Amino acid sequence: MICSLFLTELFLLLSVRSWLAHGTTAPPTYEHTDPLTGTTVQCDRCPPGTFLRASCSSDTKSDCAPCPEGSFTELWNYIGHCLRCGICGRNQVVKKECSADSDRQCECKQGYFYRQDYDMCVRHSECPSGHGVLTRGTAETDTVCRICSDGTFSDISSADHNCTQHQSCGNAGMKLVLKGTIWHDNVCAKVKDGAAYLREIIPAFFIHHKIKIKRLRRIVHKLLPDDVRKQEGTSELSFSELHSRISSWVSSATPMQIRQLPAILIKMRASHAGEKLQNILNAIDKNLSKECHNGC
Repeated sequence: MICSLFLTELFLLLSVRSWLAHGTTAPPTYEHTDPLTGTTVQCDRCPPGTFLRASCSSDTKSDCAPCPEGSFTELWNYIGHCLRCGICGRNQVVKKECSADSDRQCECKQGYFYRQDYDMCVRHSECPSGHGVLTRGTAETDTVCRICSDGTFSDISSADHNCTQHQSCGNAGMKLVLKGTIWHDNVCAKVKDGAAYLREIIPAFFIHHKIKIKRLRRIVHKLLPDDVRKQEGTSELSFSELHSRISSWVSSATPMQIRQLPAILIKMRASHAGEKLQNILNAIDKNLSKECHNGC
């Protein structure tokens, strides 16, 4: 019954579109049977922002009333009540408030966009490490990412961060010990221990080399001091929390602990990541050794 009434009202509202398209200046009408005389009369429809309180008769005009607050009509009509204003859905905000002659307009809130195949607002995609934002997402479109060009990098996942230029070691009076990639900066030398330079890229390394969360939890668990390990545990930590724990560990780790990290990864069955990290450390040590031969 409710569905039938809704469809009838919808038909009545849409039926005036052809009148609007032809630009007629006189109010559109509808046929009504006068209950007193039984004759068919042409009644004026009610303008947008109003509804039909009483139909016309042979000697009276249509009685139109303003839409109460919280309701509207957008077209000339002869429905018996105004339509209820729409409500914004999940992750939406009001773009334009409802008025007597127009419904409430909604749009996705900051950080979200309307995805048509889901018929809902979803969070903007984050560009992974090694990629920067080409076009920021809007309420209607998702983030557009691009791979970092030569000489630039990004070591975070972000929906608004662009690639950053590699630092110039020469400008800082230092030597290049590890050339930057799309996911980490140039590493420049001042001290002799290669572990000090490996430390700089370890947080970015774990972000870029996606290790499965269960294995990453075991790795972080292994890195934590015994007292912290007993108190906190890692079984429920998310990726962001795990990366935060790694950054904390890196900031306090000794050079020897940094050098042992590749072996720990291999032991925890993250062999590919462990071997890659060891290769990076070997490259740093090689470059530092070369600098020493040239006058360290």
